[in-house]
Amino acid sequence: MTKKKAALHNLGCKVNAYETEAMQQMLEENGYEIVPFAPGADLYIINTCSVTNIADRKSRQMLHKARKMNPEAVVVAAGCYVQAAKEEVEKDPAIDLVIGNNKKKDLIAILEEFENRRRNSGNAPEGKETDWVIDINHTKEYEELAISRTAEHTRAYIKVQDGCNQFCSYCIIPYTRGRVRSRKLADVCAEVETLAKAGFQEVVLTGIHLSSYGVDTGSSLLELICRIHEIEGIKRIRLGSLEPRIITEEFVGTLSKMEKICPHFHLSLQSGCDATLKRMNRRYTAGEYFEKCEMLREAFGRPALTTDVIVGFPGETEEEFRVTREFLEKVAFYETHVFKYSRRKGTRAAVMEGQVPEQVKAERSEVLLELCERNKRGFEEKFVGSVQGVLLEEEQMLEGERFWTGYTKEYVRVAVPVKEGMENRIWKVRISGERREGILVGEVLA
Repeated sequence: MTKKKAALHNLGCKVNAYETEAMQQMLEENGYEIVPFAPGADLYIINTCSVTNIADRKSRQMLHKARKMNPEAVVVAAGCYVQAAKEEVEKDPAIDLVIGNNKKKDLIAILEEFENRRRNSGNAPEGKETDWVIDINHTKEYEELAISRTAEHTRAYIKVQDGCNQFCSYCIIPYTRGRVRSRKLADVCAEVETLAKAGFQEVVLTGIHLSSYGVDTGSSLLELICRIHEIEGIKRIRLGSLEPRIITEEFVGTLSKMEKICPHFHLSLQSGCDATLKRMNRRYTAGEYFEKCEMLREAFGRPALTTDVIVGFPGETEEEFRVTREFLEKVAFYETHVFKYSRRKGTRAAVMEGQVPEQVKAERSEVLLELCERNKRGFEEKFVGSVQGVLLEEEQMLEGERFWTGYTKEYVRVAVPVKEGMENRIWKVRISGERREGILVGEVLA
């Protein structure tokens, strides 16, 4: 019997990517052949994103692309766009099945039911089944998904939490992902143990609002980290995006004593101006945020601090932008992801007065990107001449020569000349001042 061919495409965040890999493994375990997202598949699954209006549009484009690649295939829309625009999705003739968040775990059963209905009716079922899009805002169930391997060979992203209770004024995610729901601590540890036995050296803990892990179960992110730290085989634990308020003396003091913890902290900022932060409904001030950064630097010496910033938020004046720019200079982040504010229908910010013109957003973005590049270079230069542990991940051509590249605990990318048997091992590397295509070059020590 010929295997059915399935193609998956992921849009959006690391949580989405994890869920897409989990769905792919479910399909493989149930006899599907996984093929590239190209013409010829029998089944196309697009795990959609809805964080911005642009993300919605990309989701629609990929769904229609799938339909064009094979008009006879089953096209499945899954995830956040489905939750945000259920009625619109159900009317779209390009889509056969809609599967909302918290229903991806039932993928195989849903596909089997769809096929049974199609066989019984003699063709594609009329309309779309809607029981697979729940009211995500009124569930306390954490969706149980798991992986035993990932597309990456050295680092595994692990989803430990879903949902968000913050309701930032620009964000639709609480409405598409629901309230905070945490994965059972034992289930996370079991997955980490499986991945460690499969040879993974590093795990990255991710969630929609990672800092909230455990608030619904009586546990905490710190407790989870402590448990994972005890698992043999895992050499590194990296944390996904954190809220500044989780950075306390206890949290930092405990982590600083753990040798597996990567001193790389992504603290979501969004603005360095208190007035803007208030309109965003962020629950800290720039001064409080700075105190958290100093706390981390005192405990870890030279941690990599990274962040996100939105420019052109409604009402952002030239003065407010100047305050943010000066704050970024003061903190001197390793990396800063700069986003131009994108209006998102259904959020409070979308109807705020003082919407900033696109040209102004673009100009402010360029100013910050230039500053961020200087900060990044400055941080990396501090590693020149030092010996660092580098987890080598992939072989690639850099300026005509072959190198292995990988990352330090601080997520500084380093390239070393190719030798046999280097992949998926942590090597001691002396970092020189040389760069290849912007990547620091180092020498492996015997």
